[in-house]
Amino acid sequence: MGKYVEDSKELLQLVGGKENIAAVSHCMTRMRFVLNDPGKADIEKIESMKVVKGSFTQSGQFQVIIGNTVSDFYNDFISVAGIEGVSKDAVKQAAKQNQNVLQRIITALAEIFAPLIPAIITGGLILGFRNCIDSIYFFENGTKTLCDISQLWAGIDSFLWLIGEAVFHMLPVGICWSVTKKMGTTQMLGIVLGLTLVSGQLLNAYAVAGTAAADIPVWDFGSFKINMIGYQAQVIPAILAAFTLVYLEKFFRKITPQAVSMIVVPFGSLVLAVIAAHFILGPIGWKIGSAISTVVYAGITGSFKIVFGAIFGFIYAPLVITGLHHMSNAIDLQLIADYGGTMLWPMIALSNIAQGSAVFGMILLQKKNARAQEVNVPACISCYLGVTEPAIFGVNLKYTFPFLCGMIGSACAAVVCVATGTTANAIGVGGIPGILSIQPKYMFSFFICMVIAIVIPLGLTLIIGKKKLTSEEKNGAAVESDDTAAGMDMTEDAVAVTGQEGNATGTGKDLKAFLTGQVISLKEVNDGVFSEGVMGDGFAIIPESDVLYAPADAKVTVLMADSRHACGLTMGNGMEMLLHIGIDTVEMQGEGFEYLVKEGQQVKTGTPLIKFDREKIKKAGKRDVTVCIITEEGNAENIQFKDGIHAEEKVTTVLTYES
Repeated sequence: MGKYVEDSKELLQLVGGKENIAAVSHCMTRMRFVLNDPGKADIEKIESMKVVKGSFTQSGQFQVIIGNTVSDFYNDFISVAGIEGVSKDAVKQAAKQNQNVLQRIITALAEIFAPLIPAIITGGLILGFRNCIDSIYFFENGTKTLCDISQLWAGIDSFLWLIGEAVFHMLPVGICWSVTKKMGTTQMLGIVLGLTLVSGQLLNAYAVAGTAAADIPVWDFGSFKINMIGYQAQVIPAILAAFTLVYLEKFFRKITPQAVSMIVVPFGSLVLAVIAAHFILGPIGWKIGSAISTVVYAGITGSFKIVFGAIFGFIYAPLVITGLHHMSNAIDLQLIADYGGTMLWPMIALSNIAQGSAVFGMILLQKKNARAQEVNVPACISCYLGVTEPAIFGVNLKYTFPFLCGMIGSACAAVVCVATGTTANAIGVGGIPGILSIQPKYMFSFFICMVIAIVIPLGLTLIIGKKKLTSEEKNGAAVESDDTAAGMDMTEDAVAVTGQEGNATGTGKDLKAFLTGQVISLKEVNDGVFSEGVMGDGFAIIPESDVLYAPADAKVTVLMADSRHACGLTMGNGMEMLLHIGIDTVEMQGEGFEYLVKEGQQVKTGTPLIKFDREKIKKAGKRDVTVCIITEEGNAENIQFKDGIHAEEKVTTVLTYES
């Protein structure tokens, strides 16, 4: 019988019993439950248990922080409960039962777009910059752009389109690849499917609105014809086509004998998916777009234009998700031809500003979360310059509420815009610089609309975000998270050592620096678990070297076989410590880390423990700050940390204590 049998029995009862547990697993410091009815968990009593350090619910999982002995606790728990534990991935899948349909859709979108975010952000910044140099009439009394007066800038503009086109026009290729990757099917087939959607043989999606029906190329099959239309920048057709490919491949794998599967599976699934994409899914998408165009044209010129403005302002951002927003170009061109200007484009620009303002709110809310700011800041800039995809897919959809706040702000601004008849001379920059495309007599009214589109989403995001965001989301966290709107899966780094007794030696009254670098306090780590002292007190070093050394004579008690990013030591006086390299580095799955010792090995002060590659950590988008947590003080007293100094590995004293 284990030492945690009674605690396990108590926790089992407090989470609602065996029948309330859909799945259970554990991480390095916590139990992870998927509960059939989360409301049955008595959180107050659970957190009052001596063995429990805290709890929280995230992405459909109820997580109970146990600490350094979670592995032993888990073994006793599944024995007492009479259930089998499952993998973390299985827990994630089971957790979806606690998500509603909207949450599942958003989670799926986040998981699909997460790998694409860096490219989308890059493309957004490039297109935003191009908008400034080729669409804003700064020169010669507002008649020419920078590209018009400079061949150098015209050349730069043309060259940068190479990247912008690759990112946005070819977006279906990335989407199809990402879906097949997420679903575990053949990624190369996904890439080929995506290429068939944007092939140069097809009429470019952007040219469809300006092409007469009789001039659209077709595939002629004798008894019927199919339009040869491309789906550049289209999201929904690409997602539908990709999932069709996924399920076709799984179907063929299930029914095809192994001997011929290499031929039948890829051929059958790809050909049928391409046929479905061009014969069914694509045309349906275009019919939906055409219907929307008709409604928009009637609404913007009718007697209920204010109501229409509110509706259009509210739904335009969701249209961007579907790719149907490109249909607005045809309406804009018609309005310009009929009325000498377009009243639709100003509302589109305001919607972009509103979504950017919601991201700006997230920048303020997450000012201490360096990882989030890497996406927030460039997404906001590109959004204000007229390209919303990085903001929508990278930030706002991830958290949901900023997206809705942007939609509300856009609707309010659109009402004022339509009420004042604000009109643009032509299609211009869909962001803050868009004011330069507005007819001079409407510039002031558009300025008022911009203020509305900035203030309302920003204010709503700040108010709601203060209540909705967890401290980890605000300040940066090392806890595990299964969330994707920018995708990105944050994994637990709060690892603790198992308290083992042995023949460890070493009763020195100081610890030496385990790395060369700046010593900082735990608070400065800005991590939700380490910084709050949940696992114990300690300090950290911002490394300038790449080998982790033993700070004292001790016994190696815990090593992480898969990730190799942490080490647990036990000293002869009973003091236990965790040395943890980086934040979220467990996600690297050991890439760039090498153990130089074995579990159970006795080490001396200065013994090399772990070799790590700081460049690989950086390229993986992680922080390399290395934490030392005293998880058990043993016989040590009056422990003092020497933060705020620059330390030399194996030489500088970073901790003193009395024994």
